[in-house]
Amino acid sequence: MNRTPEDRLITSPQNEKIKEAVGLRRRAYRDELALLIVEGERELALALENNRRPVRLFYCRDFFAGRGEDALINRCRAAGAEIISCPPRVFAKMAYRDKPDGLLAVAPQAQIGLDDLKLSPFPLLVVAQAIEKPGNLGTIFRSADAAGADAVIVCDRCTDVNNPNALRASVGAVFTVPAAEASSQNAVRWLRAKKIQILAASPHAELEYTQADFRRGTAVVVGEEHRGLSALWMQAAERQVRIPMRGRIDSLNVAAAATILLFEAARQRSAAGISKR
Repeated sequence: MNRTPEDRLITSPQNEKIKEAVGLRRRAYRDELALLIVEGERELALALENNRRPVRLFYCRDFFAGRGEDALINRCRAAGAEIISCPPRVFAKMAYRDKPDGLLAVAPQAQIGLDDLKLSPFPLLVVAQAIEKPGNLGTIFRSADAAGADAVIVCDRCTDVNNPNALRASVGAVFTVPAAEASSQNAVRWLRAKKIQILAASPHAELEYTQADFRRGTAVVVGEEHRGLSALWMQAAERQVRIPMRGRIDSLNVAAAATILLFEAARQRSAAGISKR
């Protein structure tokens, strides 16, 4: 399928819509416009499946790999997106991947508060406090999706879920797992009001993570490995748990630690016949 008559063709990298897409790499600009960029066939498909409708879609056929790109273009068109065809040099200016696949969309940010989260009877949540690296935050979302978590709560953010590198590391899971942002103080109050136990990950805890009970409503709280969790979270936790380290390294990458704790929760819940539904 070639460019249809209703598709717009932009050939100049100085076009304002191209400049806007490039500018959305910056957090301040993303937040000002309440937009984000979604690059990649898989990520775009997940965005559409989860009702995140693009404002516009840029495509470049020279980068297509034959993975159903035309069907995705048609889905974006049906969702009301402006469809824009670009030559390689223009598309490459917007792309943040080393090897773009020819699809890049601009979509609205999700504005979700704690009270907007829909929880299962025994919710499993991840609280990510002051995570600095977008790749770590994205991986936490990917693991939360795989383990069947209800949501991720981002507290005291250093990076944001709309960062293109977080989205890329999540492989689109930022669209499949609801995310709410809150201060740590508000998150603690909300979790207590919901009677959700707080399990804080700490390399100094006495309790090994396999000895904790993840079957009840649980919030797994992790912080950047260099500083760990704040005193507020350590004091608020009903349990502090550690992942035993058998070698000479005394701590894990925060995303790796979150993954281990989430899958222990999934294991316990599966054994107990607890489903997310």
